[in-house]
Amino acid sequence: MSLQRFEAPVWALFRIVVGLLFLCHGLASVFGVLGGNRGSGHAIEAGTWPGWYAGVIQLVCGALVMVGLVTRPAALLASGSMAYAYFVVHQPEGVLPIQNGGVTPALYAWAFVTIAVFGAGRWSLDALLARRRDPARTPGADRVLTPSRR
Repeated sequence: MSLQRFEAPVWALFRIVVGLLFLCHGLASVFGVLGGNRGSGHAIEAGTWPGWYAGVIQLVCGALVMVGLVTRPAALLASGSMAYAYFVVHQPEGVLPIQNGGVTPALYAWAFVTIAVFGAGRWSLDALLARRRDPARTPGADRVLTPSRR
């Protein structure tokens, strides 16, 4: 039995879940919902550096990655923001993520790099828009784990 048929749905679920979780962080930071910023129940004051800007990036990029729209740039920006969070906020507290509380930003950074490299996959708005622009596009050309064919 070939597991290849599960690539597209599993990749879509991975992208959607990562995007949704990131979006939730943004909602908490920007609007104070879902427990608010760090469980405080409050939003971060608008314009506060770097927290509020990070929250906006989480909100926008999380939503874009979740639906698969302009996925590569959104994932790259999200990854960069998490790398910044890791190296500026967490890494000075200890070398390893388990020591410095930076496991979550490290995982997000690598998950978003992976999404940026492989793209949204065939179950995304990016793929839908590409098919509408070029209806003759072959179905196998947008396979999930073959970025060289994109």
